[in-house]
Amino acid sequence: MVQAQDWPSKPIRLIVPFPAGGPTDMVGREAANILREEFKQTVIVENRPGGNGALGHAVLAKSPADGYTLGLLVITVAIAPHLGNAPFDTFKDFAPISNMVSMTPIVIANPNAPFNTMAELTRYAKANPDKLAYGTPGVGTVPHLAAELFQIQSGTKLNHVPYKGATQQIQDLMGGSTLLDFQSSLVVAMPQLKAERIKALAVLSDKRAVQLPNVPTAKESGYPELVVSPWFGLGAPAGTPADIVQKVQGAIYKGLNTQDVQDRFAAIGASVHPSKSPAEFSAYIKAEHERWGKVIKAANIKAE
Repeated sequence: MVQAQDWPSKPIRLIVPFPAGGPTDMVGREAANILREEFKQTVIVENRPGGNGALGHAVLAKSPADGYTLGLLVITVAIAPHLGNAPFDTFKDFAPISNMVSMTPIVIANPNAPFNTMAELTRYAKANPDKLAYGTPGVGTVPHLAAELFQIQSGTKLNHVPYKGATQQIQDLMGGSTLLDFQSSLVVAMPQLKAERIKALAVLSDKRAVQLPNVPTAKESGYPELVVSPWFGLGAPAGTPADIVQKVQGAIYKGLNTQDVQDRFAAIGASVHPSKSPAEFSAYIKAEHERWGKVIKAANIKAE
């Protein structure tokens, strides 16, 4: 049995379920830096992309529960089980440690689109049912679920165009093949927004984004339920000793409450939300699982 007083006496592996270089990878590397600093031990980041995060979560689930394998738990753990064939059990395979950050999703449009606000978008979509094409990074992704939630709340029907990645998605929006686009993070859209090649209708965060103070939230625009947080937290395999989980949670909480870490996340359009306890993060995952399950069922979304 590993005891917290002896831990960590060797390097820690931290699994990131997405490729190197993206926003998720940055969250993982920031977590690794915080743990290195706090525990004076090597932390090795291991990228295990695949299945929109499902593969890396499966690797974490099957790892030894000795405190030497940690991993990012992201919103995928709440969504994937509802889409079928998740290679893990959200509530039996993990020991949640702490939420860390959430991205700021954004609704953007082609500059010539005949709508500038969420209210105008709703009117246009109602007048043109099933005709308005919108892009997302794929079926069952957070932007797709956000778009489905919008349609449920607004009583509209849009035409979904799933992409393999954000780059082509934005290119097609600028080119006019799609007029509307849902992005999981405003960082992707910022360069084109600044150059006025696209326009922003709303952010889907709880509060306005510091980077776009003039862009309203969907909540302010008449959609109080349209608050979406693609979140990234830290977890361990189920059965990891509770005292180690507690130690890691304390380190993450302390690290995320430093100004320079918060500034680095703000630069990529993310806000910091450390959990006050592992139990708080567990309850949040459960609430998100229930929330997105209802949306997936109502919209009849099936995994591709």
